[in-house]
Amino acid sequence: MIMIMDPIELDPIELDPIELDPIELDPIELDPIELDPIELDPIELDPIELDPIELDPIELDPIELDPIELDPIELDPIELDPIELDPIELDPIELDPIELDPIELDPIELDPIELDPIELDPIELDSEDEPYKTRLDSYQKRTGLSEAVQTGTGEINGIPVAIGIMDFQFMGGSMGSVVGEKINRLIEYATNQLLPLIIVCAFGGARMQDGSLSLMQMAKISSALYNYQINQKLFYVAILTSPTTGGVTASFGMLGDIIIAEPNAYIAFAGKRVIEQTLNTEVPEGSQSAEFLFEKGLFDSIVPRNLLKEVLGELFQFHGFFPLTQNGN
Repeated sequence: MIMIMDPIELDPIELDPIELDPIELDPIELDPIELDPIELDPIELDPIELDPIELDPIELDPIELDPIELDPIELDPIELDPIELDPIELDPIELDPIELDPIELDPIELDPIELDPIELDPIELDSEDEPYKTRLDSYQKRTGLSEAVQTGTGEINGIPVAIGIMDFQFMGGSMGSVVGEKINRLIEYATNQLLPLIIVCAFGGARMQDGSLSLMQMAKISSALYNYQINQKLFYVAILTSPTTGGVTASFGMLGDIIIAEPNAYIAFAGKRVIEQTLNTEVPEGSQSAEFLFEKGLFDSIVPRNLLKEVLGELFQFHGFFPLTQNGN
């Protein structure tokens, strides 16, 4: 028999909150603990001895490669159309005739420079119509000069000087072994005699018949000038006439303590036509003239030839060179 009871409803009990006093805890002070270090006995390890391992070599079967057979390649020949160039017409360079007044020097006594025998045809250039020695003989008879430079001593207003004058009529004033040696000995003579030095430049390029020996003259002469100017403190004037180009411009022509150019002189390293054909660019007209280069600071003064003697005399006296006699004019 199942009894069914009615549900009991309980009243909730309301409890008063309990208020507790705060607890104040006294800090516990602990004495420091001193620990004795632990001393461990050293451990001795017995080495482990391993038996050597013997490896059996791996034997590989040889590989046989079948050769690759390539079919031959047949190339069709390339047919190029011929290039037709228009004929080049070169306009001749027309130079206005230059009338030069002679440099008036007091009587010049040429110092005989005895050169050791020099091989005049070191590379035996066969591409010319006539041998080099024959050309030299021809120019010597035509000009009455032995080479493209004449060297000697003289006086300007009574002041003794050493002077070298290049002549463009002799193979274009080109510099070979003999020219370089004569200028070098002139500088050495001026150094030993403590003379002021003048070199009048007129140069068309290195003499190709002397090969690389012609280029070596630039370094040799520059070295002699270094001793003359820097070590001995002597005075060198370079006079640039028309034309002055190539190796002289690249060496002693631009090493003067004073550099003088003549009016309208053509002064350059490479010529106008060479620059235009090599660089395919146009050289401005007049950019290689003495007046244009003077404005750019390339040299010290432009002096007409009829005033040159007076200017040189004043320069030498300003630098401490005086006439041997008081009545020198």
